[in-house]
Amino acid sequence: MDHVTDSNLTDLALQRWATAHSPRLAELMTALVRHVHAFAREVELTEQEWATAMEWLAATGRASDDKRQEFILASDVIGLSTLVVQLNNRFSAQATPATVLGPFHIEGSPPAESGTDMSQGLPGMPLFLTGTVTDTSGAPVPRAVLDVWQADAEGYYEAQLDEVDEARLRARYRTRSDGTYCVRTIAPLGYSIPMDGPVGTLVANTEISPYRPAHIHVLIDEPGYARLVTHLFQAGSQYLDTDVVFGTRSELVVDFTEHPAGPTPDGGHLDRPYLHASYDFVLDPEH
Repeated sequence: MDHVTDSNLTDLALQRWATAHSPRLAELMTALVRHVHAFAREVELTEQEWATAMEWLAATGRASDDKRQEFILASDVIGLSTLVVQLNNRFSAQATPATVLGPFHIEGSPPAESGTDMSQGLPGMPLFLTGTVTDTSGAPVPRAVLDVWQADAEGYYEAQLDEVDEARLRARYRTRSDGTYCVRTIAPLGYSIPMDGPVGTLVANTEISPYRPAHIHVLIDEPGYARLVTHLFQAGSQYLDTDVVFGTRSELVVDFTEHPAGPTPDGGHLDRPYLHASYDFVLDPEH
């Protein structure tokens, strides 16, 4: 049996992890060992730095719960989340680009009729989002569910707040028979990622901007089509070029046009100005 030396340690670790019962697990773990060992050798990692990293990982775990996903946030800020999205969502050129899910999605949002105000009276500029959901041939996708969620006018998601009695700025809308939809909400606000945890502490030790541009999340998971997780970004908003999670895509930047008081896109009427954005989602057939 070979005893461990500086020169054979990586090979010995690779041999052991190559015994994984699943070929895919063996592939993943041996690649991880190679890259982690190479990283440690390249930077000549000290024992104190290793210990600090272990404590940071432990603190990240302690900061995570069913509402706050600090590990996802860590993945987001180093660009890993966006890279994985890009690797796994190589849709056709016609399809809507995918972006990161983010750490604040909550399953089971309530259903909402077309044009229902998911802000439920929260302060903010009224915003109507309309458009269609089609496939790549242009055929409408009727009854498709748009799972929509966003931050409030102060930059907070429901998942970041305590003692919320009902769904807050999140709802599940369905398209009509012709594939059209209408979402009513309030204008989103650009916001900082949470800076009170281990990820924030790490970011604060750099010149990285912790802010995300104003956006609305949309998830469409319709049978027969590739699952789409995406954002719509407000054109002209701050931080489009420095999005801390690398999520901005030019194809997803949308004009939020201001309208005076009067008729609204849902067939109603408002006595104050509002914003209207239009976007047509295109789904790729499931492969």
